[in-house]
Amino acid sequence: MKSSSKATKRHPTNAEDSIVDYVRIQNSCPECNGKIRTESSSDERACDDCGLIIKENSIDHGPEWRAFDSQERGRKSRVGSPVTNTIHDKGLSTNIGWQDRDANGNLLSSRKRETMKRLRKWDLRCKSHSAKERNLKQAFTEVDRMASALGLPQSVRETASMIYRRAVEEDVLVGRSIEEFATAALYGAARKEQIPRTLDEVTAVARVGRTRIARAYRTIVGELGLAIEPSDPTEYLPRFTSDLDCSQAVQRRAYDLLETVAGTTFTSGKHPAGLAAAALYAATCLTGERVTQEEIGEASDVTPMTIRTHYRELLRMYSCE
Repeated sequence: MKSSSKATKRHPTNAEDSIVDYVRIQNSCPECNGKIRTESSSDERACDDCGLIIKENSIDHGPEWRAFDSQERGRKSRVGSPVTNTIHDKGLSTNIGWQDRDANGNLLSSRKRETMKRLRKWDLRCKSHSAKERNLKQAFTEVDRMASALGLPQSVRETASMIYRRAVEEDVLVGRSIEEFATAALYGAARKEQIPRTLDEVTAVARVGRTRIARAYRTIVGELGLAIEPSDPTEYLPRFTSDLDCSQAVQRRAYDLLETVAGTTFTSGKHPAGLAAAALYAATCLTGERVTQEEIGEASDVTPMTIRTHYRELLRMYSCE
C-alpha cells in the first residue's frame, strides 16, 4: 500500500515534467500546438490559443512588497547599503540608530537613553580601533569633502579610495602626511577616470600646498606603478564651454582645432587645460562668437598670456590642413 501511494504521488510530477520537456523540445502547446507565451514578471508559461498553463508557481526572488518611489523603497528595504571602498570598513559594519525609540515607536526612558548614548560612543570607537583604520577613515573623509567641492562623481571617489588603500597596504605613507596623499589620490583618480581637474583647482579645495600635492602624486605614481596617461585637452572642453555658455558650433570647432594638433610636437610640454582654453578662444574667433580671453581664462583657470601664446599657432596649423 505504501509503495502504490508513493507512486500515485509521484505520477503528477512525472507527467508535469514530461509536458515541460515536450514544450521545451517542440516549442508548442501539447494540446493544440499553439504558441507558448512566457510572462516576464512571473516566468509563467501558457498557450496563447487554448490558455493551457504549462509552467507556474515559479520562485520569485524579489521582495514581497512593492514600492513606487525611492523614498518608499528605502523605508521598506531590510538590507544595508552596497559594499563601497569609500568607507574604511567598506560599509560592512552596523550602526546604532539615533532615534531613541523602541520597536513600537515609544520614546525610551532617560536611563535607557543614557545607555544607548554610551553604546553608540563605544560602537563608534570600536569601528576604528587600529591606526590603519583611523588613517583610512580620516583620508576618505577628506577625499569625500574635496570630491564634493570639485563636483566629481562617485566613480572617481571609489578609484581614489582604492589608490589610497593600496598606498597604505604597501607602506607608502609611512611618516608622510595623510592630507597630501589623499589629495594626490583624488587628483590621480580624476585623471584616470578621464574627468580631469587641474592641479590648481585641486589645490584650491585642499588643505596643503600645490608643491606638496605634486610631490605626493609623483610618489604614488612611482611607488604603485599607476598607468595614468597625460590628460587629453578635449576632456576639458565640455566643462569650459558649459561654464561660458558657448554654442555647440564653438565646441565642435574647438574639437577640430585640437584634433589637428593631436600627436604633434606642438602639444609637447604644454598643459592640456591651456591648450583647451586656447582652442576655445580660437574657435570663438572662427565662428564670430564674442568671448574675451579674460573670461575664458577665468573659467579655465589659465592666464590670458597662455591663451595668446597658443591660439595663433592653433589657427595657423588649422588653416594649413
